Amino acid sequence: MPSKRLLLSAARLYVIVDAEICGDRDPVAVATAAADGGADIVQWRAKSWPVPRREAVARRMAAALAPRPVLFIINDHPDLALAAEADGVHLGQDDLPVAVVRPLLGLDRLIGVSTHSLEQALAAQQAGADYIGVGPVFATPTKPDYPAVGPDLVRQVAARITIPFVAIGGIDQANLPLVLSCGATRVAVVRAVAGARDVCRAAQTFKHQLIERTS
Repeated sequence: MPSKRLLLSAARLYVIVDAEICGDRDPVAVATAAADGGADIVQWRAKSWPVPRREAVARRMAAALAPRPVLFIINDHPDLALAAEADGVHLGQDDLPVAVVRPLLGLDRLIGVSTHSLEQALAAQQAGADYIGVGPVFATPTKPDYPAVGPDLVRQVAARITIPFVAIGGIDQANLPLVLSCGATRVAVVRAVAGARDVCRAAQTFKHQLIERTS
């Protein structure tokens, strides 16, 4: 299997499997369906769940995704990333800084950081993040506390940032062409795939558009 950073470099579709979006569906089934549909990165997010339940699903998800050429990322919790043997962790602006997390995870695992401005993006790159999330590009109910940054931030980041970045926030099949026209080559989605009736097919559609427009 290629190295984590090679997989990250080649990635196009990043799917966040959010516990609330999954509803009564098994998050592990949603994650594997997304991977089978073409997701290159799958992130597990369960902000409101108790730790034991969140960890139990993380371990099952890691095992289910292990045979697939997909990166498995844990949201917010470096300790859970280690416990589940995930490929990395994604940090918000209010989480532990990269400088603290890197010694915990080591050099092999990936660290991503959510950014909402060019200044934050540059700071995350300088701190040693392996990749950044940029957004929310459009308004989204999954991030109600953050105003949309708009496509212009994607343009700025594409011009200034040298590490991989992922555009995120309210991205769907209708506005995907606009996001890609701003210089993004990777997008992260939540509801558009994890919340779809047919998760695998939704991932396939997104992946096809990404390959067609960025190759």
